[in-house]
Amino acid sequence: FRNSSILLGKENMGLKGKLIVSLEVNCGGHSVHDIFHTNSHHLPNISPSRIKHFEIHEGEKGKIGSVASWKYYEDGKEMFAKTVIEAIDPQKNSITWNAIEGNLLDLYNFFAVITSSEHQWITYALVYEKKTEDTPEPLAILDYGIGVIKDVEGHLLKN
Repeated sequence: FRNSSILLGKENMGLKGKLIVSLEVNCGGHSVHDIFHTNSHHLPNISPSRIKHFEIHEGEKGKIGSVASWKYYEDGKEMFAKTVIEAIDPQKNSITWNAIEGNLLDLYNFFAVITSSEHQWITYALVYEKKTEDTPEPLAILDYGIGVIKDVEGHLLKN
């Protein structure tokens, strides 16, 4: 990752917030997007220190309306999230997942993860609404996502 660039933007709107990071990936953004979009069931093998389990409960993988659950590790603790794919934009290679159950909703009224890719870049955005002013910004989740993207890049460059 010697040549990786990270751009971090933050918009704060009271309890609502958005964190955005763009990472340069040496394997091509479309390849990383493909893992997130249609091969997310491989993520526990690609990033075992971060993702313990992934399972689709409703719908088809990579389709709008599909519901999946994730068991993941944050600061060494096992966490749980159930997500629904809310939107897919093939032009932007973009997917939006909304949390519908799990640990994130203990702190946030709304939590969405949006990934998109362009050439050698992956953009990863968190859009959220905190339950209280004291709720921390989800920097640990942002860092977690960066780690997963780097794990996917490493996996793709090996293969």
